[in-house]
Amino acid sequence: MGGVSTVGDRVDRVPKQDRSRATRQRLLEAAVACLAEHGWAGSTVSVVAERAGVSRGAAQHHFPTREDLFTAAVEYVAEERSTALRALFAEDTAADRRAVVSALVDLFTGPLFRAALHLWVAASNEEQLRSRVTELEARVGRETHRIAVDLLGADESRPGVRETVQGLLDMARGLGLANLLTDDAGRRERVVAQWAGLLDDALG
Repeated sequence: MGGVSTVGDRVDRVPKQDRSRATRQRLLEAAVACLAEHGWAGSTVSVVAERAGVSRGAAQHHFPTREDLFTAAVEYVAEERSTALRALFAEDTAADRRAVVSALVDLFTGPLFRAALHLWVAASNEEQLRSRVTELEARVGRETHRIAVDLLGADESRPGVRETVQGLLDMARGLGLANLLTDDAGRRERVVAQWAGLLDDALG
């Protein structure tokens, strides 16, 4: 009889874990959307929980503090986008550099970048948030750099190549900032074309 109960418990536990994962994912996605739309001041745990369709208590079960929720949210979406970016070129062993540059630049436009920016600004004023965001940004930055090196086929053992790739990412971040206030698509396209040409010369 005990064996039957154990099987039953195990069967019940799997859907529960699935529900828990789904709730966590909804909270993370809602947190990024709130941060992008309302900034740090307007993004409370209650607002996020309501948007995700869960109770505040459920939100705090997954993320005990506001800082836990928002740093986890930005990291989660950054990882999702990194995975999508790798998948985009997974089967293309000779990806066009312009397409790669364009895809990398796209990482710095849209809701994720806007959410991350609000988090950075908040961290500059909130002591308890600063160390988390600094560490998160360093980790996301390293991963983005690795992806860029792989997709561009860059050989970092050659002098100047690492700095060239980092310069591309810094430029992409600048384009993302310019896009926050106005639609900068036209200028962005011209800059992408120019950088792709420069990278062909620099990377060989």
